[in-house]
Amino acid sequence: MRTPTLSSETIHASCVAIEGRAVLIGGRSGQGKSDLSLRLIDRGAKLVSDDYSFVRRERGRLLASPPDNIAGKIEARGVGILEMPFERDVPVALYVDLDARPERLPDPEESRMVAGVRLPTIALVAFEASAPLKVEAALRLIGLAAA
Repeated sequence: MRTPTLSSETIHASCVAIEGRAVLIGGRSGQGKSDLSLRLIDRGAKLVSDDYSFVRRERGRLLASPPDNIAGKIEARGVGILEMPFERDVPVALYVDLDARPERLPDPEESRMVAGVRLPTIALVAFEASAPLKVEAALRLIGLAAA
């Protein structure tokens, strides 16, 4: 009997859960990871982690959780650290890249490997007013299924 291959890593990305599927939001410091996460949470998403996320591959899917030292905490720049409920072990369905330049009509096959799992990827500018809606639309259109 073969055991499932496990792989894990901590990545520089915030993470929120939308209807049971996780969205990793990656980018350099100051690109808006926390800001976009807060706006998605305001629209009904749940916090998984802020700034760093622990991801592990299990049975071919990627699960996201917060590192223990920052679980339930998110930075609101100019305000401070906020505490809120959070989720663990949420199946990752989408990667949002805040460092890449968004294309007008992106390739729907764009992807990124994280811990050995290929994730659909979109590039966004986090501070655009429409960014949360774009994340939700991309999750519906190209995001991986939860199961």
